[in-house]
Amino acid sequence: MTQSAQQMFDLHREMLDQAVDAISSRNFWTPYPESMRKYPEEAVKSAPSRFESLCNQPFRLNSVGSTQQVGSEVSPFGFALGITYDQPNPEALISAMHTAMRDWRDAGAQARVGVCLEILSRLNAMSPEISQAVMHTSGQGPLMAFQAGGPHAQDRGLEAVAYAWQSMAQIPATAQWVKPQGKHDPLVIDKRFHIVPRGISLVVACSTFPTWNTYPGLFASLATGNPVILKPHPGAILPVAMTTRVAQQVLEEAGFDPCLVSLVPDTADAPLTKTLALDPAVKLIDFTGSNAFGDWLIKNATQAQVFAEKAGINTVIIDSVDNLKAVMANLAFSLSLYSGQMCTTPQAIYVPKSGIETSDGHLSFDDVAAALAKAVQAFLSDNDRACTVLGALQSLETQARIGECRNLGEIVLDSESRKHAQYPDARIHTPLILKVDAALKAAYSEERFGPISFVIATENTAHSIELARDVIREKGAITLGAYTTDESVADQFEQLAIEVATPLSLNLDGGIFVNQSAAFSDFHATGGNPAANASLCNQAFVASRFVVVQSRRHSPSN
Repeated sequence: MTQSAQQMFDLHREMLDQAVDAISSRNFWTPYPESMRKYPEEAVKSAPSRFESLCNQPFRLNSVGSTQQVGSEVSPFGFALGITYDQPNPEALISAMHTAMRDWRDAGAQARVGVCLEILSRLNAMSPEISQAVMHTSGQGPLMAFQAGGPHAQDRGLEAVAYAWQSMAQIPATAQWVKPQGKHDPLVIDKRFHIVPRGISLVVACSTFPTWNTYPGLFASLATGNPVILKPHPGAILPVAMTTRVAQQVLEEAGFDPCLVSLVPDTADAPLTKTLALDPAVKLIDFTGSNAFGDWLIKNATQAQVFAEKAGINTVIIDSVDNLKAVMANLAFSLSLYSGQMCTTPQAIYVPKSGIETSDGHLSFDDVAAALAKAVQAFLSDNDRACTVLGALQSLETQARIGECRNLGEIVLDSESRKHAQYPDARIHTPLILKVDAALKAAYSEERFGPISFVIATENTAHSIELARDVIREKGAITLGAYTTDESVADQFEQLAIEVATPLSLNLDGGIFVNQSAAFSDFHATGGNPAANASLCNQAFVASRFVVVQSRRHSPSN
């Protein structure tokens, strides 16, 4: 281990121990404040100008065998970033990574974890600046871009490091094996145990959460000894490039080859992901995105372990409610946040066609749908707040999907465009809510990514549960929400969650929402249904990124 790496480990050891305690207790804990007020005022104020200074010029990184400059990012808020990035030669990069991996492997777990913790610390200090890059590539609103793109993403990275440290710390470096031999001298064997990385790790980043969905795979692989290729979405390169720059700086300061974390950007017209994914040297792949490509990776990249978070039909079942206004306000926020472009946003909302019971009396199915529409309208009535919460649609395809889905049911609340005071060309649209009968399964049982949801008329709550079970088993889900005032029905919802391996949020009507997932406490996805084959984050997500190779010999004392 280099002296610098040891110093980094020692500096952050207390935080690491707290992180390990947190993943064991599952209590609230974070070392990275989510309030901008906790960061230096100058850093917050200067963040927009720092972002602007990166635009309209090349972004330089340590790059192996660069072939060309690529980059055509356009902010969903309506302007081109004008940034270009070096595109390394994949063969030359992978060769360099193989060479660098030996020193990284032999440095040991403490060195690798120390470097990872220092990278995260520096990223946290840059949170205001990174949030600008996240906002203008993903379309997230400013507050969400800061929290999800900064401290919450860093939480997820630290969580992965904590699991990696926990996994590797369980393996002793040496052991002496003594077996009694009766009247004869005992048999004594000296054993050594080596933590050996799998190989090159490919992290395929997404456009909507370029840091939050990237950091778990990045830090899980890096901490366990694997060099990491970061392959950003062509529309959201900058946040990943900024992360790469910090990682390379820390690696170099610690005495390691900075190519151990490398950016390989591409374009929509000339994609590189398949080429990288099929390279025999790539042994780990982390992917967030569409079902089609996630399934392709699992089927074709057979030389690698693929951790894939894909699409699902996130579900809410309403049986009965106590405080209707609070419930509808909660759902209105969930449907509006980031224009439904979250992997946790509800899409299918099951309600009995006979209606539901509330503390204010019986409500018909139409009344429930109308109450939800009214809550969304009220929540988004102030345009400035609406633009902040909705953010902008990341892609033109998502914008087009709203129009394409209008004929899938009866419109309860139509989507409308909004004008942003600062960015008049921003793609901002309010939620589209449709009513459908349960028989129209084709409408609501396909993911309609974006601000699109369905209120589905079922025969009764038992029918709602049955439909939800069938759809989630077939298509998967990341979230399951449910509302009831009957404890026996609550037990049925709990059983449903277990059967379909989907996290349950029951009777949320306050300041916590089904969309939210807290690092160190919540397991994001389970890996138990078609929406994802892995969870962020658990031991399985990390432990399979290395193997243990032992050697043994007779002890000299034998």
